[in-house]
Amino acid sequence: MRQPQAMPETVMVIGAGICGVSTAIWLRRAGHRVTLIDRAAPGAGASYGNAGLMAQWALVPVSTPGLIRTGLKYLADPGSPLFLQWRRLPEMLPWLSQFSRRANDRDTRHTAQALLPLVGDSVDQHRALATGTGAEKWLQNSDVSFAYPTRAAFDADRYSWALREEIGLRPEIVEGPKVQEAEPILGDTIRCLAVLRGHGHIADPGAYVTALARGFEGMGGHIVRADVKDFEIENGQIAAVDTDAGRFACDRAVLAAGIHSRPLMRKLGLKVPLMAERGYHLMFRNPSQMPRNPMMMTTGKFAVTPMQGGLRCAGTVEFAHPDSPPSPKPLRLLRRHAARAFPGLRHDAVEEWVGSRPSTPDSLPLIGEIGTTGIFAAFGHQHVGLTAGPKTGRWVAGLISGQPPNTDLSPYDPGRYG
Repeated sequence: MRQPQAMPETVMVIGAGICGVSTAIWLRRAGHRVTLIDRAAPGAGASYGNAGLMAQWALVPVSTPGLIRTGLKYLADPGSPLFLQWRRLPEMLPWLSQFSRRANDRDTRHTAQALLPLVGDSVDQHRALATGTGAEKWLQNSDVSFAYPTRAAFDADRYSWALREEIGLRPEIVEGPKVQEAEPILGDTIRCLAVLRGHGHIADPGAYVTALARGFEGMGGHIVRADVKDFEIENGQIAAVDTDAGRFACDRAVLAAGIHSRPLMRKLGLKVPLMAERGYHLMFRNPSQMPRNPMMMTTGKFAVTPMQGGLRCAGTVEFAHPDSPPSPKPLRLLRRHAARAFPGLRHDAVEEWVGSRPSTPDSLPLIGEIGTTGIFAAFGHQHVGLTAGPKTGRWVAGLISGQPPNTDLSPYDPGRYG
């Protein structure tokens, strides 16, 4: 790979979610002139509506062995957490085909090994990123519990736990009445907890990213609200970013716009197979009960996180167009599973939200320079965007500064799809 030029440089970072803001902060700390640009305010989109988990354990992809059988069962079950806009199935088939072909032990292990350096030290990476900004107050130390209806259900999940245990993530098992002693909010439908100690969560993801963006401005960075239309390439190199607010000359650019990175990649001649994997959340305002720590509910496949604004239940998978209106079925499913898991929960109001996760067929993001254009990719993180954002930003800033990380970045190569 061509080595980046000497510092400092003028860099345009496209996308003000966690990956873009993180990249902008680390670039600014390295002394570059940085402008962060987005059509929306910092911290909108998936960076606002996620589960708020610094999920250091999230290295097992969805495409594990048995996915095809499980997926077909889910699609036939109206009570499953998997949804599909059937009218869009023809355009989704190429992506789904690539995704399902990876549902084997070899590819699952490859993905898990590639995700480990990206997510394995997330708590430390978030703390390093937030140092000296107003965002530090939103970072919370916590454990995380995986809630199962029975011990047998936990045992049936042994493939995923075996992968985690290989890197030292061995859960503490809580069973029977001790489950409700550990988490009084849970009803008696949950009889087994697999608890991982020493993790963390973010008490308000949207406010957290907003505070990071303000910290970036305090460092001398600039934020522009505009819609990026195209790149200007001269002699094979980025020269400017064209927007509806004008032209911005630059030496380097970073594309960190989540699902909205797809059309911009096409302008560079790359057709990245990026799917909008939509997730939903319910925020229970002024809840009568709160969990002591975040939980992953294995029945219904959603996360439960205590937050500043209430209790958030976030999850489900819907393959749909990112601009489609919210579907009622995933929201009804979340309500039903939450009511069953937390039978004593009362609240004043419920906020509903939907957002799109940018997902690749191999469950790995695109991180690194696109050819030798001086444009760097930092998107496609699927379920781990918040978790991996700080490390992604640090890596990209290092590449631009001529200080590449001591990590093999080839699994994230933006050119791996041609």
